Amino acid sequence: MSTVQQRSNNQCELCGSTENLDVLNIGDGSPEQSLYACETCRAQIANPENLDANHWRCLSDSMWSETPAVQVMSYRLLQALGNQELLDMMYLEDDVKAWADSAKIRAKNTEDTGVTVHRDSNGTILSEGDTVTLIKDLDVKGAGFTAKRGTIVKNIHLTDDAKFIEGKINGTQIVLVTAYMKKSL
Repeated sequence: MSTVQQRSNNQCELCGSTENLDVLNIGDGSPEQSLYACETCRAQIANPENLDANHWRCLSDSMWSETPAVQVMSYRLLQALGNQELLDMMYLEDDVKAWADSAKIRAKNTEDTGVTVHRDSNGTILSEGDTVTLIKDLDVKGAGFTAKRGTIVKNIHLTDDAKFIEGKINGTQIVLVTAYMKKSL
């Protein structure tokens, strides 16, 4: 049994699955820079254009791992998914943060047609005119108010940058970060 397999208790160190496990090298090949991952996690990491935000909800647990390799992969995946809320909560030692920043997982922000795709904090695609709910209190600079968590923004407008949308709050048209909202049904 490998060192990585023993450390993981024979389960995926990212999602907790116990099926189709194998060592995933994310650094120099040493056990310290490897993690034990299931086939689903490995396939999505290898093909980041297919990241399934629902599968990666597990990162809210794995990001707290004491294993640096798991922290690094969690950080990279959260960046690729654009989940700023969890990234803001995450703490990494300086050397681990440098390692995490040394490579990025590049999720597609554009479809094959070249059209910019806006995604909310859960990875759900946003469309022109959608309604979203804020998941974090946001200070609105220049307007003198704070948009509270739970505020509903109707009839959003998409921008040229996938990280931002426009919407009206308290009668003021403002630019909002997609990582701080979720699509309302």
